[in-house]
Amino acid sequence: MTRRVLLVDDDAAVREALGQTLELADLDAVTAGSFVECKELIEPGFEGVVVSDIRMPGRDGFHLLDYAHRQDPELPVILLTGEGDIPMAVRAMAAGAFDFLEKPCAPGDLTAVVERALRTRTLVLENRRLKAQLETGDAAARMLFGISRKADGLRARCRVAARAGTDVLISGAPGSGISKVAEVVHLCSNRSKAAFEKRSAAGLGRATLAEFWRGCAGGTLFLDEICQLPKDSQLALIDLLDEGGARLVAGTVRDLAREVESGAFSAELFYRLEVMQIHIPALAERPEDIPVLFRHYVAQAAEQAGLEPPEITDEVVSGLIARDWPGNTRALMSAAMRFALGLGESEDAGEGLGLAERLAQVECSLLVEALRRTNGQASAAAQVLKLPRKTFYDKLAKYGIRAEDYR
Repeated sequence: MTRRVLLVDDDAAVREALGQTLELADLDAVTAGSFVECKELIEPGFEGVVVSDIRMPGRDGFHLLDYAHRQDPELPVILLTGEGDIPMAVRAMAAGAFDFLEKPCAPGDLTAVVERALRTRTLVLENRRLKAQLETGDAAARMLFGISRKADGLRARCRVAARAGTDVLISGAPGSGISKVAEVVHLCSNRSKAAFEKRSAAGLGRATLAEFWRGCAGGTLFLDEICQLPKDSQLALIDLLDEGGARLVAGTVRDLAREVESGAFSAELFYRLEVMQIHIPALAERPEDIPVLFRHYVAQAAEQAGLEPPEITDEVVSGLIARDWPGNTRALMSAAMRFALGLGESEDAGEGLGLAERLAQVECSLLVEALRRTNGQASAAAQVLKLPRKTFYDKLAKYGIRAEDYR
């Protein structure tokens, strides 16, 4: 969540005091003494909110509010009014201010309103980014969710593979979504308007394989578990690749190089496929993506069932992150569907946890408890746990915990 606050007040003492209040709440305060001084910072997509005094020499707070909304109508602006100045407060709200506060205002009142404005701003900016992704027609952004570097790398690799036009080998653990990645490669390529055929390679005979291949002329044939393609059909597939007409995307959960060494898979076919490879990282390698994916799956399941999406608490997220997820996104999707339908976890969902998972659950609960005790003040919570501030923030990020949710 964005933490930036542009604070505008012509009184240096008041400006410094309010700035310190914001910084103590772990907010990124940027201060200015006038509208002219801050004007260049207010632009469309500003990653934060604005807090401004109304009564200032020259351009006052109402002028700033009007200018900010001309730049970005959804930018939250909080105005500060004099004590008991009800007409001014009414005018501020009528003019579109997010909220108003009387000066002098209590630190808790200021930070509470600012946190609420920041949450609103974060949602607005996230929705804009998602809308932009949808409008670009980029299948990688639309279909492959995640905020981690590994998720970014996966999307980038899919785009590279799509542009290359070569045959592609996609590998990953069971349940990691190999067929979805194959579809993304197809949709990002210049063959996206043509056929995309998904078939299991297991037991696929020469004649049927040739039929599928020619039926995908100009498009893409995806063969899942390519290592299970019969030996005779592997040779036929090499001939079909020489013939051209379609593009091959192959998927596997096994190490094809070892399959070649054991003689179970054609070396020539492997060398053709290894030119362009995509590996899907397991959920255990990118735990920060788990909350994003879970929220998406829950919303999707609730919509399909015609239900309101249930609240996803920090405790729920922490429990999800603490698990290993050997079934990867497929298992996470099943858990999200049960959660959306109010079915809860199966009785054995928590059994078989290893030491690392149990320690992670304990660590997560200690972080949450410290934040509750300190009313969401991250610096104070770090002191309670006797952790360096950076280490504390790293752990919050690891478990997807947001300090502001406990204020």
